[in-house]
Amino acid sequence: MNVAVYGGSFDPPHIGHEEIIKESLKTLDIEQLFVVPTYLNPFKNAFFAPAQIRLKWVEKLLFNTPRAQVLDFEIKQNRPVPSIETIQYILENYDTDTIYLIIGADNVLDLPKWKDYKSLQKLVTFVVATRDGLNIPKNLQKLDINVTISSTLLRENLKREYLPIMIADEILEFYTGKQMNQRIENIIKFLDEKKAENIEAFDMREKDYFVDDVIIATTLGMKHGTSLADYLKKELKADGILDIEQSDEWSVIDMGDMLIHLMSPEYRAMYNLEEFLSGRDAKEQY
Repeated sequence: MNVAVYGGSFDPPHIGHEEIIKESLKTLDIEQLFVVPTYLNPFKNAFFAPAQIRLKWVEKLLFNTPRAQVLDFEIKQNRPVPSIETIQYILENYDTDTIYLIIGADNVLDLPKWKDYKSLQKLVTFVVATRDGLNIPKNLQKLDINVTISSTLLRENLKREYLPIMIADEILEFYTGKQMNQRIENIIKFLDEKKAENIEAFDMREKDYFVDDVIIATTLGMKHGTSLADYLKKELKADGILDIEQSDEWSVIDMGDMLIHLMSPEYRAMYNLEEFLSGRDAKEQY
């Protein structure tokens, strides 16, 4: 069968994504469209909404869309996945004749930087979704899309009219902070239940920092710090952990938009992160 593959962060999904999906099913000679949310774009350093939340949004977006299927392969890897791996997975698990790989016009210039690009060229036919008048080489197939919106711009200026109707409320609630605050409250509650002390959460959105929130907690000792880090790895796996640096004295859990520091009393006193992070404007302290 002929299939198309459309990957993206969907952070958040918007009507531009929706239009690409509809136009692909309408104009491409395909029996199946695979929509593939990324765990993390290989060319980016962080995501905003956790992978599992983005996956659920895309599943709801495609709920009543025949011939479109959400593929969670990349999210299950818990790491950035190059397109060549996803295409190889599809080739191994589905009976395919032709694979169209749908990309945005803003990705065309960077195609040679993609992992194993020459091999990828042999496996797929690229289809480029038009955007913002960007030039598309004549040798590449086009998908004419009239919506000019990006997830980055949308996060900076959320407007309901740019969001798919069936998930607009959820997206607005998440990015306007309600669910973000709930995540922080859940982590603080979890740390408190596991006997961590002096738990503080800092809002860094107005401070030109590289994450939105930072949580600091004091451990009761080396074994307790290691146990807390192990517990959080399991507890937060679905939210998407990018990296974890773990030691007996100081562990750092990187969730893309949030850092969690677990520090021994001695290290916390020595480094005094609270002062560095913003002059003690913590949201919570226990």
